[in-house]
Formats: sequence, structure tokens, C-alpha cells
Amino acid sequence: MLPVGSSDFLRACRGLPVDRTPVWFMRQAGRSLPEYRAVREGIAMLDACARPDLVTEITMQPVRRYGVDAAVLYSDIVVPLHAAGVDVRIDAGVGPVLAHPIRSAADVDALPILDPEAMSAVGDAVRLLVAELGHVPLIGFAGAPFTLASYLIEGGPSRHHERTKSLMIADPGLWDALLSRIADIAATALIVQIDAGVSAVQLFDSWAGALSLADYDTYAAPYSARVLSAVAAHAGVPRIHFGVGTGELLGSMAAAGADVMGVDFHLPLGVAAARIAAAVGSRPVQGNLDPALVLAPWRALAPRVDQMLAEGAGLPGYIANLGHGVLPQTDPDQLARIVDRVHAFEA
Repeated sequence: MLPVGSSDFLRACRGLPVDRTPVWFMRQAGRSLPEYRAVREGIAMLDACARPDLVTEITMQPVRRYGVDAAVLYSDIVVPLHAAGVDVRIDAGVGPVLAHPIRSAADVDALPILDPEAMSAVGDAVRLLVAELGHVPLIGFAGAPFTLASYLIEGGPSRHHERTKSLMIADPGLWDALLSRIADIAATALIVQIDAGVSAVQLFDSWAGALSLADYDTYAAPYSARVLSAVAAHAGVPRIHFGVGTGELLGSMAAAGADVMGVDFHLPLGVAAARIAAAVGSRPVQGNLDPALVLAPWRALAPRVDQMLAEGAGLPGYIANLGHGVLPQTDPDQLARIVDRVHAFEA
């Protein structure tokens, strides 16, 4: 068995030659799989994330079914907040909901610091997975400070992020205190995963695309950089940075400290890579098939997969992925076809 460090996925993350293009899918653990729905039946999301045996099983399911080149830990970006003691739940069809949204300096002061011991179940799950995965790398992840701040301030998902943006510009001191605290929570969560054995980490900034470039540079980038810098000191684990609707922000996101840039489906891969290279030099890129297209018949989808692969072929360290997460109604057979198509691709 080959060592995990020689995997095509990790070689691509480092911009090294690969035997075949690696592929994995964001939100591949769970979501569309019938076996996932069977083992999750009657179990709340956050409860499932606290059970190492269940996390292990769910994380392994897409690896067994698809033969992807990396596993991604089954978890949620609010797990570290919940572990720290924040009163948050995940409502089906809605997402994270906070019992007491951040509204004042007192609320920020009351935001708990994450004790690594509170993440022990996550660490146990990672160790179980590393042993079971063998040569397949495991990706850990955390939510970026801006995205987590939006949930904390809005009290749940938001279309326009009104309260978040208002606080951001109205009270920069309070914003700094909040984002600094969140950045430390996210960094602690990633370090727990790294120490337990993940091979790479991804920082998700799901809502960063709601910001202008100037506001991103001022109010989000420094705190993502704080997280990625803290992670950089741990064993040289590759750091992937990804956001949705962030085509105008790619250079700044890369400059925050990413080794690999995830690209959503709004930009061609070559355009995205050029924007990143202009800002920080060449970086491996990951992406970027529109997950909604996966719902189309294979005869219509296959050419779009080929187009993505052709665009990625000339880029150093290309990793095939979706341009966001797997949609719940996705036919698992479609994802299997994509994996086979990627692995058979020859530039």
C-alpha cells in the first residue's frame, strides 16, 4: 500500500506531477446517499457529529461508493461553536440557528473560547478514519471567520447579511473583537484535526461573496489569514481556501495564506487561476463543476465534465471538484460517473 503522502490528491495540492487527476466532492459525506439517510435516521446533525463511530461510517461511505481520491470529514462548520458552548442547533431545511445572536460588546465578551478537549470526539473520529482509510487522505475543515460571524450575528442563514454588514462598518472595534475570537476558535478546531491526523484542511467562507473586494480586504481577509497562519505551523498540511461567489476576491483570498484555491462555478478555471497568479503567483486550483448540472442526464453532463477537465489540464496541481457542495437530490450514480470520467481523462 502506498503511503498517504504519495497520493495524487496531496501531490496536486503541492503542485507536483500526478498519475491521474484527483477528484473529491464537497459535501460528499452524506447529503445524497441512501446509506447516509439510513444511518442518520432519527439522529440530529450535531448529535451525529459527536459520535466518532457514526462520523467514521458516514465519511467512509462515498469513499467506498465512488473511489474518490480524498475523504472529507463528516461535520459542520458550527461544530466548533457548539463544542465551545454556543447555543446553536441545525434545523433541517434551514441550517444553523442561534438561540442568542450577537448584538453587543457584552455578547462578544460572553462568547466562549474553544478548549481543544471539547473537540475530543472530532479528534477520535479522525484517528479512527485515518486508520481505516489507509492510503486515502482525509480532509478536515472549518468555517472562515466572516461566515461564522454572519451566523452568530444574524442568528441563522441570511440572504443579505444586513445586521452583519451594519455592525461591521458601524463598530470596527467590536467587529475586530468578534472576528478575532472566532478566528481563534476556527484555528483551534483545525489544529485538533491536524494533530489527530488529517492530511489537508479546507477553510470554507461560504458567505464571503456577499462582500465587495474593499470590504473583504478590510473586514474578512485579516481574520482568515489569522486562521491559516496558525495552521501553517502544523506539519506543513496543505491549506485549501474556498468561497462562493468570490471571483472578484480570489487574489485576496489566496494572499490570506492558501496553498490551494477552491474555485466556484461562476468563473472558468483558467480565468480564476490567472487572477490568483497575478496576486500571489501560481497556486493549485480546485473545482468547479456547477452542482446543479449534476442533476442533468449524463449525455448532457458528460461534455461539461470534459470541459472542466480540459480547462484544468494545463494548470499545475489541478484537483477536480464541484463548484460548491453536492445537492441533496443528486443521483449518486452521477457522481460515480464523474469520478470515472475524471480518472480516465488524458490531456
